[in-house]
Amino acid sequence: MSGKKWRVILDNENTAFHNMATDEAIMRLLPENKIPTVRLYAWKPAAVSIGYFQSLPEEVDVSQCEKQGVGVVRRVTGGGAVFHEHELTYSIALPEKGVVPQNILESYAKICNAVVLGLAGLGLNCRFVPLNDIAVNGKKISGNAQTRRNGVILQHGTVLLKVDVEKMFSLLKVPNEKLKGKLIEDVKQRVTSVEKELGKNVSFAECQKAMQKGFAENFGVELEEGGLLENEMALAEKIAKEKFSGKDWNYKR
Repeated sequence: MSGKKWRVILDNENTAFHNMATDEAIMRLLPENKIPTVRLYAWKPAAVSIGYFQSLPEEVDVSQCEKQGVGVVRRVTGGGAVFHEHELTYSIALPEKGVVPQNILESYAKICNAVVLGLAGLGLNCRFVPLNDIAVNGKKISGNAQTRRNGVILQHGTVLLKVDVEKMFSLLKVPNEKLKGKLIEDVKQRVTSVEKELGKNVSFAECQKAMQKGFAENFGVELEEGGLLENEMALAEKIAKEKFSGKDWNYKR
């Protein structure tokens, strides 16, 4: 350990709006608060998030999400549409300079290695697959996305605890409905989960602890458990209401 202390927020299940607003509040206030932060959390209700550059109507069957009680939200990070249900999501907010490489690919490799170490703690031999995936036995188990704003890096990523491909594709649109069945079978071959690889259920809390250790080891820091500061809570509440729950943001493309 270097003696450096970062904050880890061991969060629980929250709405899509709350999750995205909390991560953005931490990112926007990092230059003021100066606290590198890892947050480990889940989603309730389940939700679909789309990447910053995607179109919600083109990527997501919003009416089906409403029928199934699934939330929808646009992320500030890039990447593709993600169905969040049986998974652990992490976010990490860091100064853009001095902690991870400036090069995008190298920064993905550095941050994703924390997840690789965390999964190793669960007994999985995973590896980073450029640009931004993590795989085990040739199958994707984690996707990651990043943004950089005002001198801060925010990266999101997932660890699939279980995967329900049929439900995922009941919510996501595909370019050609006639090929949907083939696409589902293809994704089943390319995507896996902690449960599938280990042959047993791993709880969210177990995965959370493993990821906490993985991030600490990867960055050589002590992760102190903490919560949001008052200014972060106030900003998160404000942008959850004014930005992430609004059509202007979610339908901006």
